[in-house]
Amino acid sequence: MHSLILVLLEVLIVIGLSRLVGLGFRLIKQPQVIGEIVAGIMLGPSLFGLVAPDLAATLFPAQTVPFLNVLSQVGLIFFMFLIGLELNPKYLKCQIKVAIFTSLFSIVLPFSLATLLALLLYQSGFNPSVSFTPFALFLGCAMSITAFPVLARIISEKKLLGTHLGALALTCAAVDDLMAWFLLAMAITVTRTNSITGAFPTIVAALLYIGFMMTVGRWFLQRVATYYRRTGCLDDFLLAGIYMGIVASALITELIGIHLIFGAFLLGAVLPKDADLVQELTQKTQAFILIFLLPVFFAYSGLRTEIGLLNRPELWLLCAGIVGIATIGKYGGAYAAARVCGIEKQEASALGWLMNTRGLTELIVLNIGLSLGVISPLLFTMLVIMALVTTFMTSPMLEWTQPKKPLKLNVVKPDGI
Repeated sequence: MHSLILVLLEVLIVIGLSRLVGLGFRLIKQPQVIGEIVAGIMLGPSLFGLVAPDLAATLFPAQTVPFLNVLSQVGLIFFMFLIGLELNPKYLKCQIKVAIFTSLFSIVLPFSLATLLALLLYQSGFNPSVSFTPFALFLGCAMSITAFPVLARIISEKKLLGTHLGALALTCAAVDDLMAWFLLAMAITVTRTNSITGAFPTIVAALLYIGFMMTVGRWFLQRVATYYRRTGCLDDFLLAGIYMGIVASALITELIGIHLIFGAFLLGAVLPKDADLVQELTQKTQAFILIFLLPVFFAYSGLRTEIGLLNRPELWLLCAGIVGIATIGKYGGAYAAARVCGIEKQEASALGWLMNTRGLTELIVLNIGLSLGVISPLLFTMLVIMALVTTFMTSPMLEWTQPKKPLKLNVVKPDGI
């Protein structure tokens, strides 16, 4: 009972602080999610544990951390479902060849730079006792990923929906997400089996399940969408069935050996994009996830982030180097690819900064890497700082570089998270 009271008190503190700090970041024209991530870090050893260590140990003792982890994992499952739900095929109709080329190069370049960095860190004994391949894969994923939900929110706030730039950025981010989650699944599989050859059965099982969901699963979900259109409402029975499907799909991918977030993401991706169904399902799901469960995930991440570990100038220099490499790789890759495709300089630059957004999606990757022991707490902290800096710089750099009169495009507006 004592642990339950503490967890409930922790949740009260987490939600209140995340709302307050998130509102502060909105006032300075930054995505609210950055403030929520910062609020989570403030509750950890980086601030609260540093200023009032005794009180922090009393309010956030070690025995309550597993409870926060469970709540955060539930939040991640449903959040990944919402991300999959947002990946509407309409995005892929907007200059798909340009988007694929841009997304591919904006992953290849930062991933290649991250591999070189991983080699340097590995030889320096910087990483935990794991083999080089999973270490390099996780670092590559962390450097090359784009946060689709945060990017969609920024595009909406900057009134870029319905413009050529906004549509192209959403298309690139959608393709980028699919590639990045595939790479992350590979990294998890290789880590758990400790070899690429040992990962082969898991990869085959994952591909079979993806094939099943793209055929049988999609056929069944089409029947669900038909039922919704006939009844005209998302009743409790149908909603419960969808939620059960999310959890079941997450369980299957966890049992396969990749990670539970992929099952939830896959179900959201293959669910028919009936506009009314998606809108109502999103409205009934996202408020509780975004306001209650995700701040718990941020707090859980914050408890594992120790900025005090960067206690030497050379470590801060290395952290700055990681931020620089991540930015050069992602921005440079997207900008160069866009220019090769004939996009003018201002729009190509704006696209590069949008693709450099990492945010919450980055935290998901980092927490998985830390949980599996692939990255150390010190490297975890550096990469969290990199995620915050690259996301924070997106809005001001976009204001500076985006075309003054973006070219309008007749596209359907997405339901932003």
